[in-house]
Amino acid sequence: MNDSFLDRLKRFDAADAVVFDQPASYTELLDAVRNWREFLSAHGVRAGDVVTLEGSSSLHTCAGMLALIDLDTVVVPLTSLPAAKRAEFLDVAQAEVTITVDTTGERVLQRTGRRADHEWYRRLRQAGRPGLVLFSSGTTGRSKASVLDFGKVLARYGEPRRAQRILSFLNLDHIGGINTLFHTLSQGGAVVTVAQRTPDSIFAAIAAQRVEVLPTTPTFLNMVLISGALERYDTSSLRLITYGTEPMPLPTLQRLRAALPQVRLKQTYGLSEVGIVPTRSRDDGTLWVKLGASAGFAYKIVDDILWVKSDMAMLGYLNAPAPFDDEGYFNTQDVVEVDGEYVHILGRRSEIINVGGEKVYPTEVENVLLEVPNVADATVSGQPSPVTGMVVKAVLRLAEPEDPQAVRARVRAHCRSRLERFKVPQLIEVSGADQHSERFKKIRVAR
Repeated sequence: MNDSFLDRLKRFDAADAVVFDQPASYTELLDAVRNWREFLSAHGVRAGDVVTLEGSSSLHTCAGMLALIDLDTVVVPLTSLPAAKRAEFLDVAQAEVTITVDTTGERVLQRTGRRADHEWYRRLRQAGRPGLVLFSSGTTGRSKASVLDFGKVLARYGEPRRAQRILSFLNLDHIGGINTLFHTLSQGGAVVTVAQRTPDSIFAAIAAQRVEVLPTTPTFLNMVLISGALERYDTSSLRLITYGTEPMPLPTLQRLRAALPQVRLKQTYGLSEVGIVPTRSRDDGTLWVKLGASAGFAYKIVDDILWVKSDMAMLGYLNAPAPFDDEGYFNTQDVVEVDGEYVHILGRRSEIINVGGEKVYPTEVENVLLEVPNVADATVSGQPSPVTGMVVKAVLRLAEPEDPQAVRARVRAHCRSRLERFKVPQLIEVSGADQHSERFKKIRVAR
């Protein structure tokens, strides 16, 4: 690791660094890093080794990541996974060492017998650089594994300007969780972590720990509004909510703005492949955002698709071709609209529903569905049709129990008044089941 980053942490001394049940100071965090160094040395872990770090975002896991970066290993952060998925990830990553750590700090290290010989790993070893492997959510197929130069990731975190108490909503296996951890620590702030991610557990932590910033997803924010958690907990410390990973429904944004008028709402944009792109929302009540407001990022739009160039872009995938063009721009697959220097992200190209040659964007239909009384959430995707190729399917979650037939009639009537005919859902399902992934991102794949 860049010595200046660890040196910076020494300045913050007794300030809270990581809060998991109990607060731990920067001094305690650095003591834990030293303990991890001794542990790794005793087990023969060396620079260039590919090491999984498996556990929740506690003090011990955060310290372990800092120690592994300091040793110039390639870190593969993982959460608790089903056995088959874990085996897949270990195989794709060519993991040489696995370390599991629980919330008490108990560690188990094992060697897999593999030898990681991928080209991206060889490059990192030759350059003497630490690496980071992040897996995509894999909602459209097998998860892709991005390999990043961790030194370049760290380089984006500058000198301290303002220490804040920030809740770590996304885990360390996600670029958003990585960004939360290193941004917060670089500023001398406190990373507040929780064992469970429910509206009540998150807002209980916000109230108890006086959290100022909540980075999260639109899906989770809608869950918060549905749950009524905002009425049960003190939110007076909260100053900023950032949301990303998927398009935000405009009705959800407007309801959130009304419920938390003292809180600034900011749209973020990031991908494992290129990092977190600097953004500036036009205002709290719209979904238009300006991208790349600082050095190190650039973008272009080709045929309505967003391409991003980043100084910290991944080296490539371990298990797939990387969609970079000759200029180094990455094809995000996100479809956008443009208004001057602002863009509106409509969603992934793979999610577009083709109805008889007409394009339907799920978020547009979801926004209209959320206008219908008693519809608390809506997920739109494509369903095969022998006539039009596809039709629009909507899965609804209701605020209160209601006869499904009556709901379908009201929904269709409202949609016909607001949408073109081919966009109106032909299939409407009422369900209480979750329609999101473990990363609180809607699953809306067009089949």
